Amino acid sequence: MTGEPIDPGVIELAGRVFDLARGGRTEELAAYLDAGVPVNLTNDKGDTLLILAAYHGHPETVAALLDRGADHSRANDRGQTALAAAVFRQSSETVSRLLEAGADPDAGAPSARATAVFFELPAMAELLEAR
Repeated sequence: MTGEPIDPGVIELAGRVFDLARGGRTEELAAYLDAGVPVNLTNDKGDTLLILAAYHGHPETVAALLDRGADHSRANDRGQTALAAAVFRQSSETVSRLLEAGADPDAGAPSARATAVFFELPAMAELLEAR
């Protein structure tokens, strides 16, 4: 596919936004989103801002993204969802926020439920079953 080259400034901005999600810098990230950065922006691996915030255990950032319409059902290129990432990292608060937003424990491959079983995370499995 040929097209216009991407402006280096846009690439730099996207990198900064992904770093904010990874780092749990909620207020700064929210300001970019409120200024027009797409809430479902994905990187070259298909990771969304929500997946990155969930994987790095930032429940407040996850909540801000969900409040702005982040799609909790999107999976990255490897089939992983934000909920599976939060389960893997054993972030109960992040898992709870995603479940409250309607995230499906059986979505993705591996799913959040399968992740809890495979990695022997009984507290996470119990949290998923409670919903």
